[in-house]
Amino acid sequence: MSRKVALVTGASRGIGSAIAKALASDHDVVINFASSEVQAQEVLKSLPEGNHSIYKCDVQNHEDVKMMMEEIVKNYGHIDVLVNNAGITRDNLMLKMSDDDFDKVMSINTKGCFNCIQSITRIMMKQRAGKIINIASVIGLIGNVGQVNYAASKGAIIAMTKASAKELGSRNIQVNAIAPGFIETEMTQVLNDDLKNKMLDVIPLKRFGQADEVAHVVKFLASSDSNYITGQTIVIDGGMVM
Repeated sequence: MSRKVALVTGASRGIGSAIAKALASDHDVVINFASSEVQAQEVLKSLPEGNHSIYKCDVQNHEDVKMMMEEIVKNYGHIDVLVNNAGITRDNLMLKMSDDDFDKVMSINTKGCFNCIQSITRIMMKQRAGKIINIASVIGLIGNVGQVNYAASKGAIIAMTKASAKELGSRNIQVNAIAPGFIETEMTQVLNDDLKNKMLDVIPLKRFGQADEVAHVVKFLASSDSNYITGQTIVIDGGMVM
């Protein structure tokens, strides 16, 4: 009996990489990347034994996403889990934000998530089973100065999660979102100490989260243990948003 197959978008680094590694213990994992092939290969090499692979695809492009899904089904026979993790930031104050900075964030973060959900829906409907897990952010819940585009994109993902869960629930497809808070990744490493300390002041647990802590919740949502959970947004933020 073949193992379940999980596709993780934007999995060449950061939270996506941690998710791929967490799922690889009991899934064959497809590591999606847009440009960082060397990093994607490194993630692939780090995975435990299994029929894992990498796939280059820009999730902004509807036709490319559709082709990726078809190719995965051709190679594996099915797709059981989709983790929409691909995303970017282009921060600036609203008055200074360019059209390109707004549009690019919305295109990759929100349209990319939509493209993947839409393309995988027919596959999962035929299977009458599937798990879709969208990586949102607490910024989509509370907003943040200098991140109007990012907040809008992640808030839209949370709304999309609820609508998709209602559309797909009758076909035994669960759709949930995870909203991480401040997680130690390449993006947080560039912050100065003063800003980090200000962030820690509003986190009751007084530390940043780890990518593995997000990945463990994704693994739970990808498992049969979460079969009666859908349309939910699980916040992983050390208590920052309550």
